[in-house]
Amino acid sequence: MHKLIVSGGRPLEGEVTVSGSKNAALPILAAAIMLPGRSVIRNIPNLSDVTTIVRVLRALGLRAEYSQSSPNTVNVWNFQVRHVAPYELVTKMRASFFVIGPILAVKGLAKIPLPGGCAIGSRPVDIHIKGLTALGADVELEHGFVIAKTKKLRGGKVYLDFPSVGATETVMMAAALAEGDSIIENAAREPEILDLANFLNRAGAKIEGAGTEVIKVSGVNTLMPVDYKIIPDRIEAGTLLVAGAITGGKVLVKGAELGHMEATLVKLKECGAEIECGPDGILVTARRGINAVDIKTLPYPGFPTDMQPQFASLLSLANGTSVITETVFENRFMHVNELKRMGANIRLEGQSAIITGVPKLSGAPVRVSDLRAGAALILAGLAAEGETIIEDRDHHIRRGYDKITSKLTGLGAEIKDHQ
Repeated sequence: MHKLIVSGGRPLEGEVTVSGSKNAALPILAAAIMLPGRSVIRNIPNLSDVTTIVRVLRALGLRAEYSQSSPNTVNVWNFQVRHVAPYELVTKMRASFFVIGPILAVKGLAKIPLPGGCAIGSRPVDIHIKGLTALGADVELEHGFVIAKTKKLRGGKVYLDFPSVGATETVMMAAALAEGDSIIENAAREPEILDLANFLNRAGAKIEGAGTEVIKVSGVNTLMPVDYKIIPDRIEAGTLLVAGAITGGKVLVKGAELGHMEATLVKLKECGAEIECGPDGILVTARRGINAVDIKTLPYPGFPTDMQPQFASLLSLANGTSVITETVFENRFMHVNELKRMGANIRLEGQSAIITGVPKLSGAPVRVSDLRAGAALILAGLAAEGETIIEDRDHHIRRGYDKITSKLTGLGAEIKDHQ
């Protein structure tokens, strides 16, 4: 069992460098299925989710290896692709479902288990399936597998009922090798979408409008291998900035992409944190109290749902009452009961959390339910009086945060990592 023991009450100070984006790395590695030959993908974070997608690629017949000479780099050799993805890996991590579009585009047949992942909501794959069907695929559900078939994908018009990041990426990848032009309407606008499009375009795809609500993809016959560096992780950067704010510290987050973080930075400023953005990174200074603010999660460029639990921890110590409304996932308040164990005053009403700030949090034994909840509990433990024991049975935190313990201890935190 994995446990973190956090001794709180220490202001964090210093510099820390953000790792590459998990949510960009996973679909880009999946897209390597479409690139014959050897591709080099850089700035890959050291995460269990990345290890899982690398194992999926290997199971599909590709050779995927971490570079021995270049840190945070994965080399992918693609000379053959199998059409069946392994049940034990795809059901372990939802993002493994990304492989359905690339496999279908290359093989004309894909058999993918229904995915697993964090228990933060149903997150159905029907939007993915609808998109692939619009491109000419015949899709069936059979014994827990999604089976997609086509003689040749053809361009089509795809309207997404919800701007799903995963569905946008699935359709965009499949359309890159389809015959003719495709239009994706109500597309997700996240920076990770643009990064995937940039990766594919570097490989010879013709994608326009990524990062907007309408994406046009002109299909090509083949793609070529590339050497590509992925974007920094905006959620990790935001989490590290909140760590500085919640402890009343002064932290410089280096390598963060300012343009990807506007909503997070605006809310940190509203909370009373001082934010300075410069060529070296983003500096947060929090010497005064925390102000209560209201937050509503929305698809990008709105406030990210992946930062909601971390702000719940921060606002637990605010002066006044805050309201957080969750509109993206229907079950993303599982961290609330654990924060209440630490003394937080939080009341749930439907999809809103009403948070009345308290003078202090107290260390307590708590349990991690999902990735971002784990981050929220670490932040609460950093600010709490005494010792917080964080039980992470399923290693959720390691799924999404690269070396988070060593990064925080480098800023002055006292955290013991027990396997």
